[in-house]
Amino acid sequence: MTHDLSLGELDAYLFAEGTHHHLWHLLGAHVEEGGVRFAVWAPNAQAVSVVGDFSLWAADAYPMTPDGSSGIWQAFVPDIGEGATYKYEIRDASGVVLPQKADPVGFGSEHPPATASVVRRLGTHEWHDAAWDAPAASAADRPVSIYEVHLGSWRRAEGGRPLSYLEHATALVGYAADLGFTHIEVLPISEHPFDGSWGYQPVGLYAPTIRYGTPAEFAAFVDAAHGAGLGVIADWVPGHFPTDEHGLGRFDGTALYEHLDPRQGFHPDWNTFIFNYGRREVSGYLVANALYWLEEYHLDGLRVDAVASMLYRDYSREEGEWIPNRDGGRENYEAMSFLRQTNAAVGSSGAIIAEESTAFPGVTAGVDRGGLGFDYKWNLGWMNDSLDYFGKDPVYRTYHHNQLTFGITYAFSEKFLLPISHDEVVHGKGSMYGRMPGSHADKLGNLKAFYGYMWGMPGKKLLFMGQEFGQPAEWNHDGELDWGVLQDPGHAGVQSVVRDLNRLYREEPALHARDTDGSGFSWLLVDAVDDQVFAWVRRGDATDPQVVVVLNLTPAPRTGYRIGFPTAGRWVEALNTDSAAYGGGDRGHGGAIETEQVPAGDHPQSALLTLPPLSAIYFVEERS
Repeated sequence: MTHDLSLGELDAYLFAEGTHHHLWHLLGAHVEEGGVRFAVWAPNAQAVSVVGDFSLWAADAYPMTPDGSSGIWQAFVPDIGEGATYKYEIRDASGVVLPQKADPVGFGSEHPPATASVVRRLGTHEWHDAAWDAPAASAADRPVSIYEVHLGSWRRAEGGRPLSYLEHATALVGYAADLGFTHIEVLPISEHPFDGSWGYQPVGLYAPTIRYGTPAEFAAFVDAAHGAGLGVIADWVPGHFPTDEHGLGRFDGTALYEHLDPRQGFHPDWNTFIFNYGRREVSGYLVANALYWLEEYHLDGLRVDAVASMLYRDYSREEGEWIPNRDGGRENYEAMSFLRQTNAAVGSSGAIIAEESTAFPGVTAGVDRGGLGFDYKWNLGWMNDSLDYFGKDPVYRTYHHNQLTFGITYAFSEKFLLPISHDEVVHGKGSMYGRMPGSHADKLGNLKAFYGYMWGMPGKKLLFMGQEFGQPAEWNHDGELDWGVLQDPGHAGVQSVVRDLNRLYREEPALHARDTDGSGFSWLLVDAVDDQVFAWVRRGDATDPQVVVVLNLTPAPRTGYRIGFPTAGRWVEALNTDSAAYGGGDRGHGGAIETEQVPAGDHPQSALLTLPPLSAIYFVEERS
């Protein structure tokens, strides 16, 4: 059988323009009748061969043919199929044989430390999510509560091995659904050579890591999540790639995917190469990769890692170590253009979330309005201020009052997500439980109050695994979570608080519908500096019950504490972190309170409240 290896005119044009949004249909290894077709981009190579077990890794068996001026080389290898291992052997322009390269668009990989690509068929999983009503993470008026997970260390099987994708499809999916999260977010799933990078130094951008199973089994995990009502988001790393010799670096003997000048093409923090976003084929490769994960694996979104490192040419560089843009500034125009292209191409197909740590303007503004077009931005300013405040002994909190109030001044300048991520429980930072001051009981009380505060504030939510029950130890990617602490009623109480916060958050539109709209939030008590009591109201539409959140962030109980309420009537105590069900002292209001016509603050009605120590209380307006 003869196989036509010529590119179509449209394919060649779109590839050169960087707008081939289904690039994986063109490049990579594709099983066809009688064998496998291979295609790889290496425009500066003198010669390319596909090598593998099928050729005893000899380069002369299957030389590839260049296709015109596209720089794409192709070959057809007969009598092989899925599971075949392969690499590309490339001679550079001067005839020097380079280290054999894995496929930049390979759909599978060998188990590390082996580095060959593996032929994998796409589309072999039979999906059952046709009726999947995604929680629409990109819709700002919907509840979004994300459980961030490192699949290798969430739970281990007997003998210490990580769970597989299929085991996660039952255990992890069931657990996250039971706790009421709307999404699971997995740390980078792309193939990576080094376990200790947690996936943040990817080599196989189109290959789900084989550590936990095959690509089809990863698809089954996503399908199972959808079946349980959970969306799936993956961390995505288009900002840099490792220098491993089998990877993208100096792919055809030239700086093909990266800049040649290390002032633009090498990252000093991570010792990695930086993509050349100004090269159309490279930006197109990355845009297509984002679409690949959403289309082939039905992901509901991507969280883009280290966006600030992409936006600024001087990121982590001293004077003289970077090259200004054409206007003499520090902004990376090419990276900005790439991010806009990605967000425009994805559109409403999935949520694209930026981990962006600066005050760069318009991260979540629409591309048509000059913004970058992200659906959400991690609110790292809120995160830093909040963790610093809660880490203080309560006796000192009065001096840091503004750390809990300042965030509202910019809370609606972007579409924000409130993250307490893996970054906050590594590298000597300890755990969320360990950050809290005081005795064991105080730590638990503080942690429950923190989550009550977090869920009550405007912004979508994200917790890293283990934080939902107050794991005492810092996260260890080589082990598993400390599940045994759930035998302690206090830790089980923290877990129950998170479950009930998620339930309330989903059920009450006031807590999510206006997350990005300042009309959905008002302070009721913001200046009780000496008492460290805070109160605010959340609002949805006019027909939605309002929700009042009250915090007492000292270890002193306060009885008969008057708080103004936005409307008169009965308010149901929907959640109290001091409840006995959460291991607390059960100091509350008997299920509800009635307001009195006594002015307090700016409101003509108020209520006398009992505020347990280190607590958060939610009151939901009762509507007739």
